[in-house]
Amino acid sequence: MAISVTKDNFNNTVAQGVSLLDFWAPWCGPCKMQLPIVEELSSELQGKANIGKVNVDEEPELASQFGVMSIPTLILFKDGQPVDKLVGLQSKAALQAKIQGLV
Repeated sequence: MAISVTKDNFNNTVAQGVSLLDFWAPWCGPCKMQLPIVEELSSELQGKANIGKVNVDEEPELASQFGVMSIPTLILFKDGQPVDKLVGLQSKAALQAKIQGLV
């Protein structure tokens, strides 16, 4: 299951290795389509990558910090640093390829 990321656990979540964060909101249609893909990746990549989700309504500071203007936005981190940003609905295969390229 994807981790719910807040400003309190953000640094611990992305500090080491590869992390994918899904910036979303409950009222966003495309986000609802993205969420099952993110949850599947979370199960499949357990131990290889951290998969998390950030509710932009509850964590506006994080969304602002990373320039999230539209959702869903998925940001890949490597050892705490953002390395890739994907805006809009992403396929599972595209996300897997991006993550595998960093692991």
